Amino acid sequence: MSVHIVYKQNGVKMMRPVHTREEYLALRNGGEQQAVVQAVRQGDESRKSRLVQMNYSCLPNDDGTLKGAKRMSTTVGMDIDHLTAEDMPKVKERILQQKDELGLLMLEESVRGAGYHLVFKRRAELDQVGNLKWASDLLEVAYDAQAKDITRVFFTTTEEELIYLDDAIFETTEQVITNTNRTNRTNGCAKEKYSSDSIDSCSEKTPCSFPTHYHGIPFADIIRKYWEVNNRGFEPTQGDRDTLTYQLACDLRHICGRNFEWLDQVIPCYDGFPLEEKRAKIRSALASEFNGFPIRLRNVLNSLTPDPSAKGEGSEYTGSDGSDPQPPNLGGLCPPEMPKKLPKVVQLLVSRTPDIYKPAVAHAIFPSLGAHLWKVRFPYIDNVMHEATFMNVLMAGTGAGKDCISQPINHIMADIRKRDAENLKREADWKKEVNSKGSNKDKRQRPEGLVIQEVDPDMTNPAFVMRMAEADEHFLYTKMNEIDQFDALRGSARGSQQFQIMCLAFDPDNRYGQTRVGTQSVTEKVCIRFNWNAATTIQKGQRYFRNVLTDGPISRINFCTIPEREIGADMPVYGTYDASFDEELRPYIDRLCRAAGVIDCPQAFRLAKRLKDECAEFARLSQSRVYENLSFRANVIAYLKACVLYICNDYKWSKEIEDFVRWSLKYDLYCKMTFFGEAIENANRSADEQTGRRGPRNLLELLPDEFTIHDADLIRQANGMDTRGTRNMLYQWVHRGYLLQMTDDSFKKVKSEK
Repeated sequence: MSVHIVYKQNGVKMMRPVHTREEYLALRNGGEQQAVVQAVRQGDESRKSRLVQMNYSCLPNDDGTLKGAKRMSTTVGMDIDHLTAEDMPKVKERILQQKDELGLLMLEESVRGAGYHLVFKRRAELDQVGNLKWASDLLEVAYDAQAKDITRVFFTTTEEELIYLDDAIFETTEQVITNTNRTNRTNGCAKEKYSSDSIDSCSEKTPCSFPTHYHGIPFADIIRKYWEVNNRGFEPTQGDRDTLTYQLACDLRHICGRNFEWLDQVIPCYDGFPLEEKRAKIRSALASEFNGFPIRLRNVLNSLTPDPSAKGEGSEYTGSDGSDPQPPNLGGLCPPEMPKKLPKVVQLLVSRTPDIYKPAVAHAIFPSLGAHLWKVRFPYIDNVMHEATFMNVLMAGTGAGKDCISQPINHIMADIRKRDAENLKREADWKKEVNSKGSNKDKRQRPEGLVIQEVDPDMTNPAFVMRMAEADEHFLYTKMNEIDQFDALRGSARGSQQFQIMCLAFDPDNRYGQTRVGTQSVTEKVCIRFNWNAATTIQKGQRYFRNVLTDGPISRINFCTIPEREIGADMPVYGTYDASFDEELRPYIDRLCRAAGVIDCPQAFRLAKRLKDECAEFARLSQSRVYENLSFRANVIAYLKACVLYICNDYKWSKEIEDFVRWSLKYDLYCKMTFFGEAIENANRSADEQTGRRGPRNLLELLPDEFTIHDADLIRQANGMDTRGTRNMLYQWVHRGYLLQMTDDSFKKVKSEK
């Protein structure tokens, strides 16, 4: 491909091809892209690096990186800058008039509106600078000498600034030229070329146009491990090569961009498999249903991923300083690394915590911080008002140190516990007075104003409703040493009210309660405001939520974890939580207690929109429905954290808040996908099979233009049908004029209205 979008992964610039006009225009027309272009044109240069970035002059390195790339593509990107308003129309007219001689493929106005970016076909006999000089002489306009390197990145504008686009720019690369000075002495042409007709025989002398590594793992190793895990180490043979090649293509398409040429390059022809038959299997695989990331491939990648104690991913994003946005990355076995610079209140609360526990503590502090807000609401990007609802579950191995969150929470809750102690004493005195009187004596009514926020985790459902009713719209809070302490709330009648409470607590303006006829019974309807922390082992947590995977609690909870320490590692040592710590913490707690009403943080609002778009982009690239569904509420949680930090920081936004919130979202989604992603995928798949939700599909549309009977068998199998009816189906299609029968076993679709 000649068009590559440039993005950051782990702080490194990566490239991936853009295959179609539709995809190219979608990248240009995104909501954030249009807003940033408008902002830059109005003078806000700090946002320029948030624009979509493209490269048109080179191909990525084998590992997909851009830096140091040496292979030139078949096109050249050229930057014409610093034109006057009078020169702009003249230069544009000259470019369009000479487009055929130039080989013009794309022309756009630059983001500042003072120049053009153009892409033209490369002259193979010239190097990069030679091509730029040739085009400059032809157009009689100077090119930007600072933009002469083949790795040059162009800031893209919107479709409105796009003047000319030829679909030939998306065609598969037919030739790759190595960017060196080693040229043929007779004609100056570079020797190294690549033809799409020889994809299956790529070598060092014929560089491939697609990456040969996935996250640093060679595809050859992935395929070798694939057969080891899924076929007892045996490669496909003549008897099973059709089925196994189809299966391999179905799985590898998830990491090969669903691109035919890429798969053709990666998948070998096993045991004398004719090239065209192998390609037919790839086409059938691409046409089959897309059901999320396959477990077979996930197991292979997990077995090839470096040791979990290696450094985590995703730590290099910096947002407000203008660096490139990076979509959440779920690859590897390690959670994303926490930013080095943290918001002030978070920095204080983790300052006495060993490094290995800091990410868990940084997430676990928010339920108790949010409990200090009273009648405070935040407008989310969907125009729904949310309160600071946080439910946190720490899932880690036995002996991992899950109690690390206790001391920070104890000091955050100190002021609430002091007030609760006074009200608990009032309640105890009232109970003692009532119990001391006979049944026929007048008894004083229950005292008013018994706001008791911290509740026991083993309280019954009526006690929970009563405490919530008396809280006067304050949040209740509890900390559970084990997640199954929540079971006290499940009630005897319905048996799963604890999960209903989790869901309702997150949803704004909920209603919950009970109606009883007894005069001493609790009869109340309340709006649940309930923040809590819980800890559990990973296996126990997975068992606890196994029956509600698709019911909503998991998406509403903020998860965190603690990485496993090496055997024999030194014991982590905590700092001292003393009076000076409380003194530093007091101003942040006071700001939360003083907050009131609707609080609007424009920066948090804009960040939530950007994160929503980035999650959507990652969902499109990964084709993971589970990730997309989990990201919706995870983004709400991240937004509420941003608002709480905004208040703690005395209503001042900072780069540290933005970086922390972005990391927090990625970390939360990493934990959810790691602990529950596969189980949710299986639950969704099982539900689809049970309900038949998809309905009938047009099998003919799923087949390529030319296909074999075996291809039709595979399509029927993929849609839950047996293969006994394949030939009868094909005979009917031929009889109806849908197909042309080419041979006994090969068919071709009829290009007609039918």
